[in-house]
Amino acid sequence: MDSFHLSGSIKENSKAGGGVLAESEQRHSSDNINAPLTNDNTCSLTKDFSCIYSKDLLPALSGEESTKCFFQELVNILLNYVSASFRRNSKVLDFHHPHQLKEGLEGFRLELPDQPENLEQLLVDCRDTLKYGIKTGHPRFFNQLSSGLDVIGLAGEWLTSTANTNMFTYEVSPVFILMEEVLLRKMQEIVGWSEEMGDGIFCPGGTISNLYSVHLARYYFFPEVKTKGMTDLPRLTLFTSAHSHYSVKKSAAVLGIGSENVVVVKCDDRGRMIPAELEYSIITAKDKGCVPIYVNATAGTTVYGAFDPIRVIADICERHRLWLHVDAAWGGGLLMSKRHRMKLEGIERAWSVTWNPHKMMGAPLQCSAILGLLQECNQLCAEYLFQTDKHYDTSYDTGDKTIQCGRHVDVFKLWLMWKAKGLEGFGSQVNKCLENAEYLFNKIKQRPDFELVFNSKPEHSNVCFWYIPPSLRNMPDTSNVAPKIKAQMMENGMTMIGYQPLGDKVNFFRCVISNPATQTEDVDFLLEEIARIGQDIKLQLTETN
Repeated sequence: MDSFHLSGSIKENSKAGGGVLAESEQRHSSDNINAPLTNDNTCSLTKDFSCIYSKDLLPALSGEESTKCFFQELVNILLNYVSASFRRNSKVLDFHHPHQLKEGLEGFRLELPDQPENLEQLLVDCRDTLKYGIKTGHPRFFNQLSSGLDVIGLAGEWLTSTANTNMFTYEVSPVFILMEEVLLRKMQEIVGWSEEMGDGIFCPGGTISNLYSVHLARYYFFPEVKTKGMTDLPRLTLFTSAHSHYSVKKSAAVLGIGSENVVVVKCDDRGRMIPAELEYSIITAKDKGCVPIYVNATAGTTVYGAFDPIRVIADICERHRLWLHVDAAWGGGLLMSKRHRMKLEGIERAWSVTWNPHKMMGAPLQCSAILGLLQECNQLCAEYLFQTDKHYDTSYDTGDKTIQCGRHVDVFKLWLMWKAKGLEGFGSQVNKCLENAEYLFNKIKQRPDFELVFNSKPEHSNVCFWYIPPSLRNMPDTSNVAPKIKAQMMENGMTMIGYQPLGDKVNFFRCVISNPATQTEDVDFLLEEIARIGQDIKLQLTETN
């Protein structure tokens, strides 16, 4: 039931029906994407792909028919995969160890040839690449913060790749540049900023977005760093919570501030930064001769899904004149929900914000925004791209705001999804995910073989718990329970969930729900699968201990 396959024209060379474009139509349609298609949009010829190579496709003369047939076969593979991703009786993954994939399986080879291979092999390779990967869109994939398979978003990604343009200037990306402006303005409005306060860019993931925020803060307080570097700067200090994302320390390391100059602020039992501890840390750093410049407040921590008290932290930042950044990579999606947006109260006072629509909002990877004033910090006015005498408004040449030069078009899929769902649809999607998390939380509370890491209701869609069969409850060390269950779970392939230790807490499961296709029956299945596997490994765990 888990297989998805090439259509008959590859495996059996069966004849496909349909007509070809008339010669006159072909001539007039070459530059017109709105030109009529063939009657039923299918190949007119029987295609033996074992005899066709990439050189036979467009832009080769007479390559249009072969190209169309090739794409139709590829679409069949993709549609079969999409359908399988939503079937609960299909596997989340067909697990193989690295050495098995490297050695080759059923004709699937990773090694690169010297001579070109035919299109039949390439199509088989496409199928097998999907077959041996992870179906992150599967309703029972709970392993990552980003999951789900949004069909509209997928369509947007296909179009983006077809256009294959770059986001640095209006002249090469006119429509996408304007879409980005509209989307960023809308996101800034939802955060609570005025139009004058806002700016931003889509960039490669939350880690890079957080890097931008530290970069901006340093430039704001010490603009000379852009030209003179760190030589004459004092010892700068950043502050972030013990439960925040590791990218804050990584940003400090990359920017030359140093990871040891990131002060880790204590959190409460629920994983939220303690404001009094933050203020104490700031005063202590000043007393040591350091120069505090930046505080990162997390809206939706990676493990617990906790929300730092942004409003109170903003008060502290104002008193000490510090840059306030809110890392809402995971929690930003809750701004779309009238029911849950109050968990980010005070975010409008942030000087910069990270927000990843590829997480709770379900946009295909990657889709991450940094909101904040970027132009002066990064602008270098490269003349081969950003000429000032162009015949259009060059303020739309946004590439000079970024650290990178070439930039992938991440905006269109989200723009298209927003058109399809509206703010209301995104809000309903968020509400459903958090309802499923609360359902899981309540189910665990009712079961004696499961134990919650903390007993308070989840703030986000993260639910953290242990599975400990009654026979193992008195064991001195149960840290290997979750890894053994996870290993068997991956071998079985029917569901997937992550685990980790945290502080003095031994390995526990972290379930995150961000897939709108997930239902309560999938939550039930997860718990039953953990318990079933747990019973199977109980004896070997007992022997180990």
